[in-house]
Amino acid sequence: MAAQATWAGDRPAIIHDAFLPDREFPGIIGTSPALRDVLDLVRIVAPTDATVLINGETGTGKEVIAEAIHKSSNRANGPFVKVNCAAIPAGLLESELFGHERGAFTGAIARNIGRFERANRGTLLLDEIGDLQLELQPKLLRVMQERQFERLGGAGTVHTDVRVICATHRNLAQMVNERQFRADLLYRLSVFPIELPPLRNRPEDIRLLADHFAMKYAVRMRRGITAISKEFMAALERHSWPGNVRELQNVLERSVILSTGPLLNGALPELTQMKSSAPVTLGEAERSHILHTLQKTGGVLGGRNGAAMRLGLPRTTLISKMKRLGIDHG
Repeated sequence: MAAQATWAGDRPAIIHDAFLPDREFPGIIGTSPALRDVLDLVRIVAPTDATVLINGETGTGKEVIAEAIHKSSNRANGPFVKVNCAAIPAGLLESELFGHERGAFTGAIARNIGRFERANRGTLLLDEIGDLQLELQPKLLRVMQERQFERLGGAGTVHTDVRVICATHRNLAQMVNERQFRADLLYRLSVFPIELPPLRNRPEDIRLLADHFAMKYAVRMRRGITAISKEFMAALERHSWPGNVRELQNVLERSVILSTGPLLNGALPELTQMKSSAPVTLGEAERSHILHTLQKTGGVLGGRNGAAMRLGLPRTTLISKMKRLGIDHG
């Protein structure tokens, strides 16, 4: 692992095998025991049609693992359909999932085929399942159990042969206790749970990921970068990475954009300030405190043990602050 990656601006040179993606799971970088445990579970569950619930902090790669399960399954030649339950307005999500007939509601000028129907003989990823509205949860439970549903405004029953994978950064068991999520649906979804480790629990992979992202962006931007400086790498390895792999990727992309020579350096003010006991500005201190609290609550905002309660804020005020400070809650 101490070997330094060797790569140049317009094309990669020969790299030590450890820096390459897993040949069985292209795109997944790392050799840490924590990641290998996850991949062992992927190998076990992929050939089955079992429902999988992937839990992990924001930025840990839940979608990547879901796609790896699909590509290693007997459904690999079928569609891999994704829907983010948190990104679609409440009034539209039912139509997105189950489809609608023409005239089902105002503006429904044509039939819409929903994601469950599009994923027939393939895999459907329900991302951020913890954000699914309570009123839709019984309908999801029915299609999970019976593999059939009706389009909005339709009289006929639609049958679908689909494997469902769900992903969330939320604590669904706690949401059940707070009556924000149905217990029977949780039982149905968590047939085979997979917990993704945060990046701070797989420090062995930081160097591999940093080299991978630096090479990727150096090639894309045609920068003549040949290596990451020892100081920069040490700073990367010291950071706690509350945003996990996604945050690391963003840091490396920005650093490559700002690079001026063959050795990739970075002052990384955000890293320095977040590790410092005295952040430079009030905004930085507030952002750091909110991120730390979100880590402790597993990303849960509301409820008795949520971040809003711990911070002494109304949930809506916390969401507003997070948007202003650029804190992703996706």
